[in-house]
Amino acid sequence: MTDKSEKKPLIILTGPTASGKTELSVKLAKAVNGEIISADSIQVYKYMDIGSAKVTAEEMEGVRHYLVDELNPRDEFNIYIFKEMAKKYTEEIYAKGKVPVIAGGTGFYIQSLLYDIDFINEDNDKSYRIKLMEAAREKGNEYVHNMLKAVDPKAAENIHFNNLKRVIRALEYNKLTGKLISEHNDMQRENISPYDFHYFVLNMDRGALYDRINRRADIMMEKGLVREVKGLLDMGFERELTSMQGIGYREIISYLYGECTLEQAVESIKQNTRHFAKRQLTWFRREKSVNWITYEDFGWDKERMLEYIVRLCS
Repeated sequence: MTDKSEKKPLIILTGPTASGKTELSVKLAKAVNGEIISADSIQVYKYMDIGSAKVTAEEMEGVRHYLVDELNPRDEFNIYIFKEMAKKYTEEIYAKGKVPVIAGGTGFYIQSLLYDIDFINEDNDKSYRIKLMEAAREKGNEYVHNMLKAVDPKAAENIHFNNLKRVIRALEYNKLTGKLISEHNDMQRENISPYDFHYFVLNMDRGALYDRINRRADIMMEKGLVREVKGLLDMGFERELTSMQGIGYREIISYLYGECTLEQAVESIKQNTRHFAKRQLTWFRREKSVNWITYEDFGWDKERMLEYIVRLCS
């Protein structure tokens, strides 16, 4: 076992969507001589700025960000690729004598890096995957999700039916090994982290969070989300792409395809984002060694929050 004194430092700043991670992570990175690795499944893609609430060059304040604007929307990006790239970037950051700050809301990504999760090798036989993808196309994502619910209810509870890639991966794992991916994940969660880490989760009153989510959706519309999504479709990025399944994108695509009104699309964005935030909080509550940073406890004073976080990291 690695002695804690030999472990390298790692800071995680996460929380539900719209909880203020971007601003605070930049302040934190500046305070600890750090650089930021994004743990976000959509901000990694170019051209997808408004709908992903992507950190802007101005908001970065000169702090280097990794896994932002690095891939084409057609490129594959999943838990395996994230872990591989994030590990490479942590070493680059350490080589500069700096501290990696993981910022973003994808808890599964964070966990994969933090506990060096061991993923089962992919099966070379793709026939089952193709069969499941065809079933989703013909009968809908919920049909395939119900297949997972029948064999692994716990995994189905943790994976949204629109996250088709993870649903299929869980079914593949079960078929390949005869075991449940939820049990595998639980075992991996018991891993000892190779890092000397500090894990912070931003939180606030549920009503306040939902108000921020709703307001942010309205701001995205004002900034031109419809124009952004139409531009992606015009560039030839199909609605079936994983990148285009992100909240904000799939709802506006439905509007552009005439499947709903703009008002309905915006309401769906707000509702789906609220549901997503709830699932994120459920995930973080299951994680161990987490420091919850609740806005109300600090009188909504971000400087006090930052001082507290930096003090715990020193």
